[in-house]
Amino acid sequence: MTPETAVSTVAAPAGWTVGAPTDADFAAWRELYRGYGAFYRVPMPDEKAALVWSWLTDPAHELEGLLVRDADGTPVGLAHYRPFVRPLHGAVAGFLDDLFVAPAARGTGAVDLLLARLREIAAERGWNAVRWITAEDNYRARGKYDQVATRTRFLTYDMLPAGA
Repeated sequence: MTPETAVSTVAAPAGWTVGAPTDADFAAWRELYRGYGAFYRVPMPDEKAALVWSWLTDPAHELEGLLVRDADGTPVGLAHYRPFVRPLHGAVAGFLDDLFVAPAARGTGAVDLLLARLREIAAERGWNAVRWITAEDNYRARGKYDQVATRTRFLTYDMLPAGA
């Protein structure tokens, strides 16, 4: 089975949904995003979270988000994504910036729902791929990613702006 045709063997419980965050989701999203920052050891002060939330709730901003909700409607996972151009391919793709599922919801199929919805969005928008990066030692996530996507041969570099 190729990654393009791979189907998750984990089904989310009945009644779980995936959709864009709403204003009422801020507190739950904030807790999830705090957990995401803690996982990668990146400080997540309130000012930064407020800025990211403002991007997510601004229809004119390129960053968009998804929340997976359990049967009670409680957000248990998040995904942040945006389009990016691929000049070499003459195409637009999607970039998955952040993906996080609360520890208590891992193994439930929550991540499968987020990735499936993102795959649908890519098809709806004509993106030719969805790309993301993860930490080399994020073994649990990499196990899932290897089931649904193809690992590329590219390394990632960050260059600081002049004077930084």
